[in-house]
Amino acid sequence: MEIIRVKELQTIEEKLRGVPVVALLGPRQCGKTTLALQYAHRLGEKAFHHFDCEDPRVVERLSNPMLTLEPLEGLVIIDEIQRRPDLFPALRVLVDRDVSRRFLILGSASRDLIAQGSETLAGRISFVELGGFAIRDVKPEEYRRLWVRGGFPRSFLAESEDASLSWREDFVRTFLERDVPNLGIRVPALQLRRFWTMLSHYHGQVLNVSELGRSLGVSDTAVRHYLDILTGTFLIRQLQPWFYNTTKRLVKRPKIYFRDSGLLHTLLTVRDESDLLYHPRLGASWEGFALEQVIRHLGLHDEEVFFWAVHTGGELDLLFHARGKPWGVEFKYAEAPAVSASMHSAFRELGLAHLWVVYPGKETYPLDTNISATGLSGLEQEFQRIAASPKKGTGPAGKDR
Repeated sequence: MEIIRVKELQTIEEKLRGVPVVALLGPRQCGKTTLALQYAHRLGEKAFHHFDCEDPRVVERLSNPMLTLEPLEGLVIIDEIQRRPDLFPALRVLVDRDVSRRFLILGSASRDLIAQGSETLAGRISFVELGGFAIRDVKPEEYRRLWVRGGFPRSFLAESEDASLSWREDFVRTFLERDVPNLGIRVPALQLRRFWTMLSHYHGQVLNVSELGRSLGVSDTAVRHYLDILTGTFLIRQLQPWFYNTTKRLVKRPKIYFRDSGLLHTLLTVRDESDLLYHPRLGASWEGFALEQVIRHLGLHDEEVFFWAVHTGGELDLLFHARGKPWGVEFKYAEAPAVSASMHSAFRELGLAHLWVVYPGKETYPLDTNISATGLSGLEQEFQRIAASPKKGTGPAGKDR
């Protein structure tokens, strides 16, 4: 079964119209190669060329990149580019000589990990981050399976829950034993596994570096190093706090989320949905899954999303700015979510244009003035509708801000 990611294909097409090089970045096995080949096949009669830098024969061909790449016409796809950062200078020369050339490069490391190479392509490259499948990619009745198994294609499409879990366990092992060393990172696999497992119990919580370090028996510096590895390879999201000028005592440490709910469940030893529904981390699991889906649905970038919290108790799960206004999102695993005092506090303090409470249902309905409940699949449409409205916003109490 092949799932077509329509929005991502459109994004690649739009990016390649503007720049000669597009970097498709994401964790291993998230479907980058499949997506790139789907895009190439959509070009119809136009030729494309695919190079996999993990293939020794390809590595040999690319030992003289100018000789190999210069004669080629059409789209050129280079897979696992982080293994050959020396190709970036050659790509710069090629696109400068011929502005019609187009390269789609795929990497299993973040921008930061390939920044040294991509600096040579400044002004010529655009980045697209790819995760696993999103809700928009699957059938409506499959969203709970997406939540339990995660979005990695082979995990989501596995024939059974046991097969899905087995794939994820193998992914964790391979990542620790092969992928991390291949990135030039020297950390004992067992130590990083312990840290990753411990981090699963902090999912959705504010990071406490010292507490993690004491539990592992390592320094704060080591904890930050391990966290940077998992963040840089798209496996962990560090959601940053929102700072502004206020007399309130703001929380100033990031929150930690697993980007893929399936990997979270693997490290929590959750085998299937029945296990999840009775697990103490059920609410946190839903929050992280829904947060990731919202960020992807709305096309938000890491530097555009925050959470807000004060030490007196007020907090907001997700804050972002768009169209010149602040917007808020809360995540509640409940059949009928209600407005809380914390939501009112966030609304007043941050001057939100609107606040959505995302819950596991399908209906969208108002909870208060400019506060509404919505299912995950309805948020994108709701945001577009409300953001385009010329109506002046009012707070929950009905007073103009």
